[in-house]
Amino acid sequence: MDPISLKFFLYIIIVLSAVFHEYAHAWSAYRLGDTTAKDAGRLTLNPFVHLDLMGTVLIPLFLLFTSGIFIGWAKPVPYNPFNLKDQKYGSLKVGVAGPSANILIALILGLFSRFFSGYFAVAGFISPIFQEFLGLIIYINIFLALFNLIPMPPLDGSKIFMDLFPRQWRYFEQFGFLGIFIALFLAFFFLPPVAQVIFKLITGGEFSF
Repeated sequence: MDPISLKFFLYIIIVLSAVFHEYAHAWSAYRLGDTTAKDAGRLTLNPFVHLDLMGTVLIPLFLLFTSGIFIGWAKPVPYNPFNLKDQKYGSLKVGVAGPSANILIALILGLFSRFFSGYFAVAGFISPIFQEFLGLIIYINIFLALFNLIPMPPLDGSKIFMDLFPRQWRYFEQFGFLGIFIALFLAFFFLPPVAQVIFKLITGGEFSF
């Protein structure tokens, strides 16, 4: 596959993985009694509903094709924490639902890759390039989950940390807008080796593409 096609494939996989992530937030809030996301039309896997013109289209594509890096975001799923049945940990459950969806995708595809893809490859049903693409999808979903679990606003990890450690949260809250730059720093320099370890635990192999 030529580099341009590869970048488009990478972009599509990241966007679709983000769609599942946002849908999981909406589904979790709905199951907990809040219909805000459903009423806003966000309880769907339709990718166009979750896209943000700047954050999901223009900025990611520009960076991907000019610098080779991906930075972007989807529309945050709206929800009203006061409507949740679980007032103590409801926000935590909604927050953790998104990363959990990405981990679930990585687990399902990773276990398939570990225990079955070799047999299908030997039988000629799947090609080596398909296995590489499968590995890329698994790695992306692991990375998205880890990134969103960083306890810096507006990432999901901030909601989780706030519910679990309300007293300590005030120190993280002081970072404000600077928090996203801290998250990006961690994403570029610390998350890749962690994602690699998780990838190996799930698939039994190293990620390389």
